[in-house]
Amino acid sequence: MSSITADSSSAAAGRSALRGVLVAFASYAVFAFSDASIKILHGGLPSYQVAFIGALFGFAAVPFLKRREDAWLDTVKTTNRPMWLLRFVCGATGTICSVIAFTKLPMAEAFALLFLLPSFVTILSVIFLKEDVRWQRWTAVILGFIGVLVVLRPGFRELSIGHLAAAIGGFASAISIVINRALGAKEKRISLYGAGLFGTLIFSGFLMLSEVTMPTPTQWIFLASYGLLGALGNVLLMNAAHMAPANLVAPPQYSQMIWAIIFGYLLFNDSIDTPMALGIILIIFSGLLTLARERRRGTPLPAAVAGNTQAAVAMTQEEPSDAPRN
Repeated sequence: MSSITADSSSAAAGRSALRGVLVAFASYAVFAFSDASIKILHGGLPSYQVAFIGALFGFAAVPFLKRREDAWLDTVKTTNRPMWLLRFVCGATGTICSVIAFTKLPMAEAFALLFLLPSFVTILSVIFLKEDVRWQRWTAVILGFIGVLVVLRPGFRELSIGHLAAAIGGFASAISIVINRALGAKEKRISLYGAGLFGTLIFSGFLMLSEVTMPTPTQWIFLASYGLLGALGNVLLMNAAHMAPANLVAPPQYSQMIWAIIFGYLLFNDSIDTPMALGIILIIFSGLLTLARERRRGTPLPAAVAGNTQAAVAMTQEEPSDAPRN
């Protein structure tokens, strides 16, 4: 009887994990569509205004991220105000920089640089969390930076503000993840999400004081698409994290590169040459190697990389789940 029960439990866990992975793939596709909405605007609006309006729409996710025991004021409450404020700043920086990156760069190139996030997390975890990082993870970090050099080819091609923004955006998001790890499960998810949203609203709102452009009806459609799809992606990814272990939900984030290549080819006439393709492969391999090593160590995994850098707060904490875990 106990054997039958164990087999039934194992089968249920397997089905839940599979559903979680499928939902994760769907969430990363939604994030890619959100990022494409930024690109479609073609820089017709200031980046900080896009970030501000996107954050307003981002509040649509709050009712779904909020637990029964959470209060609405928990979006601004915290167990550690200095850390919360640092995430507040990093959330704004990451969001505004990612908007600039997707505006100025081909989508695949922007993602390639933003996918340095796991490497930045490794470095920052050593410095601030005193994590023991061995040669395998350092190898992954080195491969990631080699991939970036191959993609950028400094000295052989002109670099732009978009490249700098993508690198800063990835670094700011990495700091946010390290903050989440430092705070641990004692910090509510809704508080972490609120820090990034309010940070983006206040910083981008301040920048908007110097210039505000009234969006056209068409631009409003894509602004709403950017913000609402980003919110939907967060909700889907939260549900994926409840259905499957984080080590299964995190790797599908690299499917965003496939969407970036498809959108770039069909919508934006982007092209990828051989060196860029090689660099992208190295960066993705670096990220997957980092995830594999952190899975073995039981470390909370990095969040998804997306234009809306609030993505996957659920992925950066160890949370209880109704689904059986392996």
